[in-house]
Amino acid sequence: MNAVTRKPVSKGAIRVGHLIGTLPALLLVLDGAMKLFKPEPVVTATTELGYPEGVIVPLGCVLLICAILYLIPRTAVLGAILLTGYLGGAVATHVRAAHPMFETLFPVAFGALLWGGLVLRDPRLRALVPLRRSLEHSPAVDTEKT
Repeated sequence: MNAVTRKPVSKGAIRVGHLIGTLPALLLVLDGAMKLFKPEPVVTATTELGYPEGVIVPLGCVLLICAILYLIPRTAVLGAILLTGYLGGAVATHVRAAHPMFETLFPVAFGALLWGGLVLRDPRLRALVPLRRSLEHSPAVDTEKT
């Protein structure tokens, strides 16, 4: 038997998990698609951040692939891992550009929503990232048998 007993995920938690994870993922899909079409505001914003115009489409492709992987249930964890890297790059870019704290932390909030949505709907992730554990399952409470 597993060291940690897995409780079934409630339907409410699954719904909330889908809601808070899917909304930012869809916004990232939209952002990736906009990079493929390169409208003037996207080109201006990207070049103002110090990137050449030639990287906009490849960035859009990477973002679309990562977001689509996240939206597919079987590959959602892989997508979340890849999006975490992408969003980390966005944070680094905003730090380098000396943007205000809100703009710098916005990608962090997106990442937290993506991962929060997965943790709410996947019992395997709940077992890996226990936010609350009962004392009976805590390794610190295990007593030695004599």
